[in-house]
Amino acid sequence: MLTPYTCIALVLLLPLLASICAGMLPKRLPSSLAHQITIFAVSISFILSLFIAKWFLWDGLPAVQALFYNWGTAGDFQFHLGFLLDPLSALMLVVVTFISLLVHIYSIGYMAGDPGYARFFCYISFFTFAMLLLVCANNFLQLYLGWEGVGLASYLLIGFWFKKESANAGSLKAFLINRVGDLGFLLGIAAVLSYFGSLDYDVVFSRAPFLAEVTIPITAHTQWSVETVVCILLFVGAMGKSAQMPLHVWLPESMEGPTPISALIHAATMVTAGVYMVSRMSPLFEYSATALSVVLIIGATTALFTGILALVQNDIKRVIAYSTLSQLGYMVAALGVSAYAAGMFHLVTHACFKALLFLTAGAVIIALHHEQNIQKMGNLRRYLPITYVSFLIGALALSAIPPFSGFYSKDAIIEAVSASNIFGGNYAYICLLLGAFFTSLYSFRLFFLVFHTNERFDTHAKICEPGWVMWLPSLILVIPSIVLGFLLVNPILNAHLLGNAIKVLPIHLPQETSLSAVQQLMNFWRHPAIWFALAGIFVAWVTVIKYPSMRQFFIQRFSWLYRILINKYGFDTFNQWVFVKGGKRLADVLFYVTDLRWLDGYVVNGTGRLIVLFSAKLKRLQTGYLYHYAFAMILGVLLFILMAFL
Repeated sequence: MLTPYTCIALVLLLPLLASICAGMLPKRLPSSLAHQITIFAVSISFILSLFIAKWFLWDGLPAVQALFYNWGTAGDFQFHLGFLLDPLSALMLVVVTFISLLVHIYSIGYMAGDPGYARFFCYISFFTFAMLLLVCANNFLQLYLGWEGVGLASYLLIGFWFKKESANAGSLKAFLINRVGDLGFLLGIAAVLSYFGSLDYDVVFSRAPFLAEVTIPITAHTQWSVETVVCILLFVGAMGKSAQMPLHVWLPESMEGPTPISALIHAATMVTAGVYMVSRMSPLFEYSATALSVVLIIGATTALFTGILALVQNDIKRVIAYSTLSQLGYMVAALGVSAYAAGMFHLVTHACFKALLFLTAGAVIIALHHEQNIQKMGNLRRYLPITYVSFLIGALALSAIPPFSGFYSKDAIIEAVSASNIFGGNYAYICLLLGAFFTSLYSFRLFFLVFHTNERFDTHAKICEPGWVMWLPSLILVIPSIVLGFLLVNPILNAHLLGNAIKVLPIHLPQETSLSAVQQLMNFWRHPAIWFALAGIFVAWVTVIKYPSMRQFFIQRFSWLYRILINKYGFDTFNQWVFVKGGKRLADVLFYVTDLRWLDGYVVNGTGRLIVLFSAKLKRLQTGYLYHYAFAMILGVLLFILMAFL
């Protein structure tokens, strides 16, 4: 009989075992066994996740947690591995396993013939396991293990084609930037253990109200709230994983990995880890208005300014990558106004339509023989009708056009921010409204350039739809991209589907909507974000289809702004000069001055030279004359007598 305990054990262990089997697959066996093993394991995990979702989301089963393994004991502290099943983790389990399953199936076609075929399926199955471990954690130690496991898997997958220098650079950049965020995350966990006396969620959350007034000395004259410090440090980790400014620079570079990995990382796994973590930590964040304001401002800034960068990108995958950055900013902004349910709602809908966009982009890349420059595409609707329709639906959902799923979730975030009185709310509201305009502008600029306009590719090359194994996952994702928002808006926002898994204090309680999904759809014209989104589509049509020369006019007229955007606001340049070259200069100083000159020159070699010099002076005392030695003995005796009387 299925129970939550057996289900979660299988959901976690099956992808891990499949990863091990695929990685250890003997070369004499067909590589197809790798995808058969991993797809079977992830399929079972997905089915069992549906059972878990039914129990905790619809049947109202109380939260369940249990201990798997006692990691260790240090004094009064217990460290263990366990799991927590509640509506929040159940929702994430379904999202992660669903997207992972479709990506596994899609990868059969995309990675066909690759020499690292079995290794690829080993990596993505491990990636799925690490994310599931993070989601199901009931304590900070296990959360950290899953957190680092996801980071390791992303490093391996982004650099999967390790013979490409750009892939190695992208994976290393992602790894290093995430180490910066993970340092803050680790310090936050250390502060939790120090002040709360435990790493278990239930213990920490129960003690949060009693530590709300406790402060930490930051400087000699500055005191900060314990929970503010803890929350900001934890959020630094979320900034790294969920790519919030200024720790966002790794995400576009992750496009060097295979396209299925882009879909998995950007839709349901790594980048959503930070959003999920902050939602899970809502009992802590609710007691720090300062931390919430930091989250809100950073999220809104990321939503607007990274979306603008997508306008000047010509790589099809990088345009969608900057779109991910922007949408993550929307989710984080929702968390900043305590609209955790709205943030998780957008996480779910975004996972579907963003995976759809990446998978259709991968189909375009394969059809054009691995061409990714959108300036070398055009009129592909003639050759790729299934991909054309699928991409259009994904773009409409991303642009939050009713009745597609993004309309309900994104509009819920914007409404929550507009109703909030937290510091930074007005700034965030403006950023999110402008972000709605730029989202539809870059989405349909991409759509028109790829599927409309004139053909700009080699017409002699054979172009056709990829096999069913690649277009079937896209068609499956079309369904939730259309209807998921309509189906979930009432349960999540009005019926409190997530229940007690998230906590909101009365003073932060976001304005609730009593409108049904149908009423929201009928009253869509009252939402200002819709008009911004429609304006973006219109501008994209004018500048790409009607008057394509306008783009070049704007580039020449505002060349200074174009240079800023092409240089990505200078973040990469700053990092290169300050951290990379600055680090090299510091290393040179430490090597040439500290190591060679001071340590080797003065301490090591200087000690040797001093001994040689001293021995040369001492050697002169060995004269061979007896009266010299007698005189030295007499001086020595007199010295001992003098010391005895003093």
